[in-house]
Amino acid sequence: MITRPQHIVYSSAPVLRTARLTLRMPRYDDFAQRLAFYASPRSVWEGGPFDAVTAWRIFASEVGQWPLMGFGPFSVDETATGTYLGEVGIYQPQGYPEPELGWFVTDAAEGRGIAAEGARAVMLWARQTFGWDHIDNYIDPGNSRSIALGQRLGGVITEALGSDPTDVVIRHDLRGLA
Repeated sequence: MITRPQHIVYSSAPVLRTARLTLRMPRYDDFAQRLAFYASPRSVWEGGPFDAVTAWRIFASEVGQWPLMGFGPFSVDETATGTYLGEVGIYQPQGYPEPELGWFVTDAAEGRGIAAEGARAVMLWARQTFGWDHIDNYIDPGNSRSIALGQRLGGVITEALGSDPTDVVIRHDLRGLA
């Protein structure tokens, strides 16, 4: 079981930077991209498609994890252009056994390694900030692209429980991160 130190709580996300990306606190205007994702067939792996009201509740509750739990989603921008590319972060709504590393990218960001680059930055941040030994992905078994990404990131499929009994749970060992 991962424990979160009670003294580490952020009212806003810190800013993380990689070679190409800036990971930052989500803003209200990011919701339009999330709504487009949740309204599309791509959201089937997240339980969607969802209407605007449900999409807003999901988005707002995830962003609300920052002041409540000290982690949450990072909006991902391309540093050079400021273009919004998606979201990578740590999620733990009610019913999740542990914090989960998750991601989504816009159609324009697909296939560019954006989710992988952002996920590596978030894993390092989680290790440095919380001292966690591992973090998991909870992935629908039909989402072969996310399963492949979790494994490319060095994760290993485990028998651990996810947020749903059918989830593929991929565990990432964070102990080797500086």
